[in-house]
Amino acid sequence: MVKEIVERQAAASGVEEIQVDGFDHVEFYVGNALQASYYYSRGFGFDLVAYKGLETGDREQVSYVMKQGSVQMVLTGALTPESEIADHAHKHGDGVKAIGFRVRDAKKAFETAIERGARVHKELEEHEDENGRFLCGSVYTYGDTIHKFIERQDYNGPFAPGFKSVEKKCEGTPVGLMSIDHIVGNVEVEKMEYWVDYYKKVFGFYVYQYFDKDDISTQYSALVSKVMANKSGTIKMPINEPSEGLRKSQIQEYLDYYTAGGVQHIAITTRDIIKTVGELHKRGVEFLTVPQSYYDSLTERVGEIDEDIEELAKLGILVDRESGGYLLQIFTKPVEDRPTLFFEIIQRKG
Repeated sequence: MVKEIVERQAAASGVEEIQVDGFDHVEFYVGNALQASYYYSRGFGFDLVAYKGLETGDREQVSYVMKQGSVQMVLTGALTPESEIADHAHKHGDGVKAIGFRVRDAKKAFETAIERGARVHKELEEHEDENGRFLCGSVYTYGDTIHKFIERQDYNGPFAPGFKSVEKKCEGTPVGLMSIDHIVGNVEVEKMEYWVDYYKKVFGFYVYQYFDKDDISTQYSALVSKVMANKSGTIKMPINEPSEGLRKSQIQEYLDYYTAGGVQHIAITTRDIIKTVGELHKRGVEFLTVPQSYYDSLTERVGEIDEDIEELAKLGILVDRESGGYLLQIFTKPVEDRPTLFFEIIQRKG
C-alpha cells in the first residue's frame, strides 16, 4: 500500500540537509539541439531565451535555453565527435544529463556533498563579470546523470556566463506550464535502496512516500518506488526500480534502451490542466490513452470533483485523491526515439 513517511525531523539519521531552494533547470544532452529547441517551442510552448555555441566562441558544444513559467530546460549538443556530450547521446539517445539545484551557498553545498561521499563531475567554478557572480559545481547521481549546484542570486546575466540573450528567434506560445513538480529516476533492480540512502546521507533528504509493487502494477508489469524530498517540499524526486511481472516492466524497458539508470520523466505543473492539455493536443503532443471504464467508476473511487468527467475522459486526464484534495495528471508518450523520457502534466486541487 502507499505509505506516507514522516521523517522530516530525523531525516537521514540526523544528517543536516543541504539547503536547496528548488529546481534551477534540467539539461538534456541531445543529438541535434537546434531541432530539439524547435520541437519544445512549437510543441510545448517554450521560449528560446539564451544561447551559446560557435557564435559566442564555444567550439565544443551548443546549448539552447528554453523557458516557460519558472521551468528552464537546456538543450545541449556536441560540436565535436570526441566529447562527453556526443558519447552520452550515442549511448543513451536524447535524455537528461543534469538536474540543477538552486542553492544560496554553492561552495558549502558542493563541499558538503563531496565530504559525504558524492563523486565529483566538475569542480566548483566561480565566474564574475559585468552581470555579477555565478557559481556552479556538479556531482554524479544514478547512471550518468549529475546534479549541479547553482548559485545565481547575485547574477543578472542570460542564464549563465558564456550565454547570450536571444530575442524572438524561437518564441513559443505558452500553454500554461508553470513549474517543475518532481523529477523521476529509474534505477536497476535492487538499486533503489542504494540511491535512497545516497540522497539521505549526501543531501539529507527524507522518504516522503513509498509505493510497493501492489500500488503501481498490472498483471504484466510492476515497480516499487520511494519519493525523496527536502523538508521544504521544493524538491521531490521519486526513484523507481522494476519489479517482477508476467512481462518486462516499463522500468526495465527504459533501462534496456537507455542502457543505465536515468531520468524517466519530468512532471510540470499547470493551473488549468484541461486548457493546457487541450492546447498540447492541438500541437501534436501525444498522450497515453485511458479506457472509458476508468471514468465510468471515477466518482465512486475519488468522490466529487470540480471538473466535468466527460471533458477529462475526452482528454485522457487521470484523477487521484491525495491528502487535502486531489490530483489531476496526464502522461505523454515518450518524446524521444527510444522509449525512455516522457513528461507528466499535473494540477493539484485543494
